[in-house]
Amino acid sequence: MSEIRTGLGWDVHRLAPGRPLILGGVTVPCEFGLEGHSDADILAHALTDAVLGAAALGDIGMHFPDSDPRWKGCDSLVFLRHAKELAEALGYRIVNVDSTVILEQPKLKDYRQAIRERIAEALAVEPDRVSVKFKTAEKLGPVGEGRSAEAQAIVTLQKLGTGPWIDAA
Repeated sequence: MSEIRTGLGWDVHRLAPGRPLILGGVTVPCEFGLEGHSDADILAHALTDAVLGAAALGDIGMHFPDSDPRWKGCDSLVFLRHAKELAEALGYRIVNVDSTVILEQPKLKDYRQAIRERIAEALAVEPDRVSVKFKTAEKLGPVGEGRSAEAQAIVTLQKLGTGPWIDAA
């Protein structure tokens, strides 16, 4: 019998002038970015929480607290790679990633492939296992009012050595 686990991640940060807008490890040219202790990459944070959740390993704050100066300005893909390594240490591999970034502006469609590739590289999976979608909040709530941005993610893990998706070695 195959052991499959699914984890859900979510993150939100305030928009801030003068900060870089980094999503999935890709810097998107923009007059504002996201406020945070690390690079504030909401997509990488949501994905990290999804991986950790699927492996029942807590959340990003447990592993990378914002009270720790080591993580000040840190590339959030470091967090994502670490979560993947922790899941692998328990015998899991990433089967699929699905994510959504919710942001009023700028339009992000031109960055989709680059973001998918950066996430795939960080997770050591093929880009066709990574989905990234972009939505607006239709001018509703803090995201819609241009005060914040959110990301949601779901990650599916499979126990190595089980199930029909085993790669032939």
